[in-house]
Amino acid sequence: MNESRSRFSKKISGRTQGNGMFKWFMLFVYIVLCSYVFTGWFRWRKWMEIPHWKIVSIGIAFLLLLLASSIFLGKFLPQSEIQLKILQFGNYWIGFLIYVISFILVCDLIWLLRSLLAFKWSWMGGPLIRTKTGVTLLAVLVLGGSFLSTLYGAVHAKKIKTSFHDITINKQVDDLKEMKVVLIADLHLGYSVGSKDMQKMVDRINKQDPDLVVLAGDIFDNEYEALDDPEKLAEILRGIRSKYGVYACYGNHDIQEKILAGFTFGSKEKKESTPEMDEFLEKAGITLLRDEYVLIDDSFYLYGRPDYERPGRGIDKRKTPQEITEGMDVSLPVLVIDHEPRELQELADAGVDVDLCGHTHDGQVFPGNIVIRFFWENKCGYLKKGNMHNIVTSGVGLFGPNMRVGTKSEICDVSICFN
Repeated sequence: MNESRSRFSKKISGRTQGNGMFKWFMLFVYIVLCSYVFTGWFRWRKWMEIPHWKIVSIGIAFLLLLLASSIFLGKFLPQSEIQLKILQFGNYWIGFLIYVISFILVCDLIWLLRSLLAFKWSWMGGPLIRTKTGVTLLAVLVLGGSFLSTLYGAVHAKKIKTSFHDITINKQVDDLKEMKVVLIADLHLGYSVGSKDMQKMVDRINKQDPDLVVLAGDIFDNEYEALDDPEKLAEILRGIRSKYGVYACYGNHDIQEKILAGFTFGSKEKKESTPEMDEFLEKAGITLLRDEYVLIDDSFYLYGRPDYERPGRGIDKRKTPQEITEGMDVSLPVLVIDHEPRELQELADAGVDVDLCGHTHDGQVFPGNIVIRFFWENKCGYLKKGNMHNIVTSGVGLFGPNMRVGTKSEICDVSICFN
């Protein structure tokens, strides 16, 4: 036992060191990206027609520096409304930075191609980008396009949609022919998501008149202190109406850990939820399943899996798919909620009928919604795996950039027919 515990401690220690190195690597990347924007501005400045360009240049450089430091500034301020606004603004800045870099990169590539190939194609800018007026217009396009993309993403992220899925389980259940399940995930309650967003979500859930509501992890955004009003939030969530209740599992962000612009900071302690998080769910009327199942109405099983990498307090390693169904009467339907859409084939082989997940955010912002498909077998939506139905939601809340472009905030209405 002691040897096993020692190996586990070494594993945690190694992972912590890896997280620490990743933190410093991401900080280095952030500095490089911000420097690219700064140098881009100063490279373009000399080719632009700007009245009082010295004053304007200094002003814009100062503004960029202030924006770049906003994600750090809030961490040095005492907890207050001002600190909250600065941290929220920092998340918008990250989104803006993504697109301003994308626009600058495209323009630089055009310039590079023209220089290397010595072509004068009109569609590559022609004489336009060789004039001060042309470069000025290009700069306005870069800043304007980045701002509009950020503004659209911020507004679009607050619009919660409903996705619909109809599935059939080839199992007969006495007195239960069909059932409506609402799947939600990735609330990320904290700096970017609060009471107003949750009220919208609850209203949309209740509109579906569900029999069961499941919450597939990432309820919190790491820092419990970031909740705008825990009592009010719990009261809002307690307003969810369903026949069989509301059940949840924890995700990789349901742990107490410092977060900065979506990135967490490693520490030597084991990553786990706080008692305040557990108590919050109790007050909200949400039943937390921690590597355990419930038999609901003697009709179907519901199993809640801990997170794959961060199983939480009291759990060193979560049960395997085969262990999940041990002791179950698999002639009854078996539903699983799991934060990350992993081990799909193993779950199907173990006799699971429905696997409900979140985590991916569907990439959240373009081009993430394209890249994400290379990392997950089912990045978002529906996938049939053997006899098992896997549904992944893009989630309700936000991680990092406070915006969505090319994806949507959603709840999933899953209609299950038993045959």
